[in-house]
Parts: sequence; C-alpha cells; structure tokens
Amino acid sequence: MQRLLDDSYARSGDHLRSVINEERRLDAEGVVAEMGNMRVMALATTTAKGEPRVGPVDGLFYRGRLHFGSGANSLRFRHLRARPAVSASVIDGERLQITVHGTASEVRPAEDPGLEAFLVEVYGREAWEGWMRELPWARIDPVRMITFRNPAAAER
Repeated sequence: MQRLLDDSYARSGDHLRSVINEERRLDAEGVVAEMGNMRVMALATTTAKGEPRVGPVDGLFYRGRLHFGSGANSLRFRHLRARPAVSASVIDGERLQITVHGTASEVRPAEDPGLEAFLVEVYGREAWEGWMRELPWARIDPVRMITFRNPAAAER
C-alpha cells in the first residue's frame, strides 16, 4: 500500500501537490488507522452512456482494500459488472480524504472465511445471517490512491 501511495503522489499534478504537500499526506499506517473497519464512502460508477453516478456505500477496509456491498439488482452493481472502473472517496469534512481509483470485482465472502468473519464482526451475526449474506459484495483493486489530512481542521 505504501508503494501505491507514493507512486500515486509522484504521478500527481502540480496543483494537487501544492494542496497536498508531504506534511498533509497519510502513509499506509495512517490510512489503516483512519479507516478502521468501516467508513461511509462515495462510490462512482458510470452508465452505458459514460455518465457518472455517485452514491454512498459502506466502505469496508479489509486487508488493505476497500470493499462494499449493495442490492443484488442495484444500478451500482449493474454498472460495475459492465464497466468495472470505479472511483471512491472517504471524506471527513476538511480533516480527511482518502480517494481510490481502480477496478471493482465481485467477491464472495462465503469463499473467503476471513472476509466473512470481518463482515460478521462489523455488522453483527444477526444482520449478516438475516439478510446481508445474500448481498453482492465487491473489492476495489486500486491503481491510484491519494490521501489528505488536515490536523488543523480537527481543532476547529
């Protein structure tokens, strides 16, 4: 993850690097600490016409990757099944931003006991066994990851 963060920052343009200087970047350890188990995340997909669609999902941070679920017939999953390129951002006001660009691929928690145990821990066994187990789930394999933190914003 650290290599991805460093490479992404190095490929950034002058404007982004003027806003997110070295002191305002999160390293991999900082991303892990800030993400915890779950954060609300804005996830962007595209329609067949190339129009962007963004909406909130639970951003679940497991083994260095963002995961999310949605309804079986949701537009979100229909979009990513046809066009798996996605972008996602976790934003906490002016204090924190973690943005990932990559490819979403469906995962089956039942085939990954560690992921399933993680989801049970986050949501509780009753919710998991009651209805969440049947949802489609996906993982974002990042090609770019940009982070920003502003400790001064937390003091306001």
